[in-house]
Amino acid sequence: MKNLSLRMLSGVAALALVAAACTPAATPAAPTAAPAEPTAAPAEGIKIGLVTDVGEVDDKSFNQSAWEGAQAGAAAVGGSAQYIETQDAKDYAQNIDKFVSEGYKVIVTVGFALSEATLEAAKANPDVLFIGVDQFQGEALPNVAGLVFPEDRAGYLAGTLAAKLSQTGTIAAVLGTDLVPPVVAFGEGYRLGALAANPDLNVLVTYHPGPLDKAFTDPEWGATTAKQALDQEADVIFGAGGKTGNGALIEIATAAAADPGKIFCIGVDSDQWETVPEAHACLVTSAMKLITPGVEDLIKLANEGKFPGGNYVGQVGLAPYHDFDGTVPADVKQLIVDTAAKLESGELTTGYAP
Repeated sequence: MKNLSLRMLSGVAALALVAAACTPAATPAAPTAAPAEPTAAPAEGIKIGLVTDVGEVDDKSFNQSAWEGAQAGAAAVGGSAQYIETQDAKDYAQNIDKFVSEGYKVIVTVGFALSEATLEAAKANPDVLFIGVDQFQGEALPNVAGLVFPEDRAGYLAGTLAAKLSQTGTIAAVLGTDLVPPVVAFGEGYRLGALAANPDLNVLVTYHPGPLDKAFTDPEWGATTAKQALDQEADVIFGAGGKTGNGALIEIATAAAADPGKIFCIGVDSDQWETVPEAHACLVTSAMKLITPGVEDLIKLANEGKFPGGNYVGQVGLAPYHDFDGTVPADVKQLIVDTAAKLESGELTTGYAP
C-alpha cells in the first residue's frame, strides 16, 4: 500500500473514543442549504468543495460528517467551503467539474460510489487536490487521498458489546448494500465480534437488496427489516446505512420505549446520540468512523503543502454510552477497552478478510 499514513489521537485508549474514555461530541451544526451551483468564495483563502453521494448532506451520518469536516477544515485554514448535493448518480462527474471550473483547490467526494468520477477528475486536473472518503486507492495519485477506515474493527467492538448485552441470544444488523465494501466490513466485523464473545449467539445480518442510489435512502425498508428482527427476538440491533439505518434505529426505539432496558440499538459512522435523538430510547452507542476529523486533517495538510497521495487511514471506535452508561456493566466496559487495545496492537484480529 503506497503512502499509507496512520494517525493516532493522543490520550485516547486504543482505536479512539471508546465509550469509557471519551466525552460526548458537540452537537453537529445543521448543514446549510445546498446551492444549485457552487457559490463564489472570497478571493482570499483556500476554497473547498464537497460533493455528496445521493444519501444527502443531512443524512445525520456519513455525508453530514464529511460536510462538518469540510467546514471545520475551512475554518482552520481561513478558507471557505461549499457543497453540492448529488440528486442522481449520473451527475457525479458534472458536480465535481462545477467546483473545478469555479477554481476550488480541494474537492471532497463522499462515498465509494464516487471513486471512478473522482479519479477521472484528478487525472484531468493535477493541480486540484481530491479527498475521497471511503475510496481505497489501489494505485496512488499525488493529488488524491483516499480517506479509509478499518470498519471491521468498529463493527467488532459493537458486536462484542451486543453479545454481552443480549438476553435473548439473538442480535441483528440492518445494513446498507453489500455492494459497498465498508458496509460489508461493518457487518462482518459485527458478526465476528459477537460470535467471538458468545459462539452460541444467533446473529441476523440483512443487507438492503436495492441499488446504490436507493440502499442508503430507504428508512421505510430499514424500519420494516428492524421490525422483522425484533419479531425474531433480536434484542440488540446494529443499524448501518445512512437514512436506511436511521429508519431501523427509530423503529427499534419505539419498541424499546414500550419495554425499557430490554432492547438496544447501535448507530454508525458518527455519534448518533447527537444526530438521531429519536433513537435515544435504545441507542447504547455508535460504531464510529471519525470522518469529521479525518477530512479536517487532510484539508490542513493540503493547506500546508503536505498532502498525502494514496491511502490515509482514519480512526474508528465506539461512542459514549450516554444514558446507558449505568446499564452497561463495568466488566463489559473494560472488555471493550481491552479488546480495542488488542485490535490496535495486533494482538487480536477481527478475522475479516475482504
